[in-house]
Amino acid sequence: MSKNILVVGASGYIGSHLVPNLLTLGHHVRATGRNLKLLEKRGWGSIDNLELIELDLDLDQDLTDLFIDIDTVYFLVHGMNHGHDFIEFELDCARRFSHYLGRSDIEHVVYLGALQSQTSQSKHLSARKETGNILRNSGKCVTELRAGIIIGPGSAAFEVMQDFVYHLPVMLTPSWVTSRNSPIALRNLLYYLTELIECPPDHNLILDVAGPEQMTYKDQMVRLSKMHGKNIRVIPLKWLSPKMATYWLRFITSVPTNIARALIGGLSCDLPADGSELQRRIPQHLISYEEAIQEALAMNTEVVNSEIWGFDPDALLRWQTGYGYYPKQAGYTLKTDATCEALWRQVQLVGGEEGYFYANSLWRVREWMDAMIGGDALKRYRRDPQQLQLGDKIDSWKVISLEKNHFLSLLFGMKAPGLGRLEFTIEDCGDHRTIDIRAWWHPKGFMGLLYWFAMMPAHLFIFRGMTHALVKRCKAKVQQGNIDTK
Repeated sequence: MSKNILVVGASGYIGSHLVPNLLTLGHHVRATGRNLKLLEKRGWGSIDNLELIELDLDLDQDLTDLFIDIDTVYFLVHGMNHGHDFIEFELDCARRFSHYLGRSDIEHVVYLGALQSQTSQSKHLSARKETGNILRNSGKCVTELRAGIIIGPGSAAFEVMQDFVYHLPVMLTPSWVTSRNSPIALRNLLYYLTELIECPPDHNLILDVAGPEQMTYKDQMVRLSKMHGKNIRVIPLKWLSPKMATYWLRFITSVPTNIARALIGGLSCDLPADGSELQRRIPQHLISYEEAIQEALAMNTEVVNSEIWGFDPDALLRWQTGYGYYPKQAGYTLKTDATCEALWRQVQLVGGEEGYFYANSLWRVREWMDAMIGGDALKRYRRDPQQLQLGDKIDSWKVISLEKNHFLSLLFGMKAPGLGRLEFTIEDCGDHRTIDIRAWWHPKGFMGLLYWFAMMPAHLFIFRGMTHALVKRCKAKVQQGNIDTK
């Protein structure tokens, strides 16, 4: 039977997979995210039984209308990517949501939390537990599923392990690699979540989600490496503190630093799970760790076969197993009184005989380096000297996304260990505009990481100069600039 479902946190990892599953089952879905444009980029905007809503629970706003005509709510919000104060952010969001939830006619809430340690404390895991308590304080019937590592493309803990395997022949790791967990395949978790709609309980439930076996993180990485044809050695280091491990992860993994930092506390704990009660209520075949890995690898191209990359066939063709799922990024943002139209006219002149607005000699050096290893970056291309359109080739770049007066994305075409793009973003902020120039890079293995960190100083120097040059060409004033790297 079709039901009306509210998915809060639809732009996150689980939400982005859950929403299509619910739609396939014939349900009507109201999906929320902090950034409406990010939701729309998933290609969901044209689906009849889907409503997209921008919702920032960090803002004090009336949520009453959000619950109208809704049968079941999925609460999938977390704050791991928010920053150092993510725990208070996460709990404040839960309190605000719970307040309006209690005043609604909702009967059933499904909350995806985290497995809890019996021997040690983790602020991240404690926040997940407290979020469940806050939701139950609404007086509504809450089913809380507590899960550990989810095996699927984009799962932060899984991608950390993937990056270790891809990037290091010998892994010097924190001692938490000997901690135990119960990884579960993304497919199995999604089945549990969707089936809960059909069997709503009449009281609060807390149920562990468990895969078919308990494993240490070391075992998981060793078995993962074998599936990639590698034979890695894992060396746990007791002196590698959680804080040091965070910095270490920043260099080794492409998982965003804020998320990696939040994961450290949870990964350092044994997280036993007893999934028997959930399995009794919703029986299904739990696939093995190796099968889950195979499915995750088969889905790996979803990161590039997306609107973010313009569904571009060249990007999909160049994507390889071993590229970091999460990209590295570096950019520079400048505030100005230039108009969006004026900035856009200048941005469209990029490449060809015009060059790249700033430090053209450095761009030429990079093109010569490409030519020396068999690339064709020295060839100059421009279909039109004044305007761009989707699919245009600009020197070694390709236009894969463009929105007039707002956005331009170029696919990186030179030879390098990874896949990247260069983006120009213009935002109208009322009393001022911003121009942001940013590189995104999915590194391939250790050499891909070395390449990124070697190029980062040049990126930041050049992007700063490019933004200032664009504003100067508009004969406008510069107000403030900001460097951003992740």
